[in-house]
Amino acid sequence: MLENLVTTIETTTTSSLTITNETFALCSAVSLLLGIAISFTFCFKQKKSKGFILALTILPIIVQVVIMMVNGNVGTGVAVMGAFSLVRFRSVPGNAKDICGIFLAMAVGLATGTNQLVLAGVFTAVVCVVALLYTLSPLGSTRDTMKVLGITIPESLDYSEIFDDIFEKYTSHAELTASKTTGMGSLYRLTYEISLKDPKQEKAMIDELRTRNGNLEISCSRKTEDPDKL
Repeated sequence: MLENLVTTIETTTTSSLTITNETFALCSAVSLLLGIAISFTFCFKQKKSKGFILALTILPIIVQVVIMMVNGNVGTGVAVMGAFSLVRFRSVPGNAKDICGIFLAMAVGLATGTNQLVLAGVFTAVVCVVALLYTLSPLGSTRDTMKVLGITIPESLDYSEIFDDIFEKYTSHAELTASKTTGMGSLYRLTYEISLKDPKQEKAMIDELRTRNGNLEISCSRKTEDPDKL
């Protein structure tokens, strides 16, 4: 079966692609269905904008139409799509998963644009199943439970190991990521990345920290994902 797929791909990419109304309608329908599957998979349990969901849904059919317009010549189609990239859109940078979803949608569009519907369907199914399994698995969930802890201390307090016993008691991970002076140099602002052993013990930890830092300001917030980091 794989040999037949490879042979068909080579034949299609080296010869002209005959486009009929039936072929165009079928390829477009498959592109839209696979686009919907991709958008559902890569937005499952994720907070994504409607614009991103729409982009993943219609990107396969857009690439498919471009490939069909150049009569199945993948090289020319890629060149045309490259020309589209000259138009720059200002948007928030995406993370690694978002980039994979976009590349998958483009790959599906290339496949359907050359009438490789079976290959597009199998490829999408395999990638989507793997992505869903990863999303539902606990792998990498530790980073999602990380919190940012901010502690203000007086300048006379040595912060190198002052909170280690408290962190050992309440956290499974604690790392000092930043320190800066504030209050005209009379105070220090420390920033930690922590992972609590028991989220219900957050208040108890803060109460102990308050007795250690002289009841100065303490903040504990959820760690936001940096889109520039993959």
